[in-house]
Amino acid sequence: MKFEESIKICFSKYADFKGRAIRSEFWWFVLFTTLASLALSMASETASAIFSVATLLPYLAVGARRLHDTNRSGWWQLIWIVPLIGWIILIIWMAQESTGENRFDNEV
Repeated sequence: MKFEESIKICFSKYADFKGRAIRSEFWWFVLFTTLASLALSMASETASAIFSVATLLPYLAVGARRLHDTNRSGWWQLIWIVPLIGWIILIIWMAQESTGENRFDNEV
């Protein structure tokens, strides 16, 4: 999946927590939000804050779909609350390959 395509998909599924997201879709969206937030913070802290709030829901949605792709519940995103260990675990899970067929394939 290409950069533009993944951004388009993530915004078209703005609050869609069902289904699965492939690894490249998630990581391209992470790159986009990080770079855009950095660029906006150089221009204006307010603009960066507004952008971060506007992209929070699609970021959580694509994160949940990415965890679904590894056969985990989207609620596992809350593990980031545990400093350092939680972040490392999430990064490892998000970087894993797809599991093939799993319980999240037939969500409607």
